[in-house]
Amino acid sequence: MTNLEIVKKRLYETNASLVVLYKNGNCKEYYNRRVEDIVNILKENKDALNGATIADKVIGKVAGSLLAVAKVEAIYADTISKYAIPVLDENNIKYEYNKKVEFIQNNDKNGMCPMENKFKDEVNLIAIYNYFVK
Repeated sequence: MTNLEIVKKRLYETNASLVVLYKNGNCKEYYNRRVEDIVNILKENKDALNGATIADKVIGKVAGSLLAVAKVEAIYADTISKYAIPVLDENNIKYEYNKKVEFIQNNDKNGMCPMENKFKDEVNLIAIYNYFVK
């Protein structure tokens, strides 16, 4: 089983929002909403996700940018936005997804997520990273 298959299986089995298979082989589930878990991991250790394989329920431009700067190796997304895909492609991150959407929805499901909207045209990934992590 590949690392992507491992995290994908665990994402669905545990109903986690994020599963991280760290470079050291440890695998952990997280259950917070939006990018909160990714931000918390990176605030605790900015190198924690370097070389990791992750599965996430939702990957938008912000999550994709944070994970690209963090140097993850591969990503599985249940849902991915069209704004995240170029970020992953440009940073040579292997990814798979179940469903591609035009944009990540806000909590009320009646429009675009405010953070996806704020950063959808931002090309400086470090600026996005610093907004959330620093």
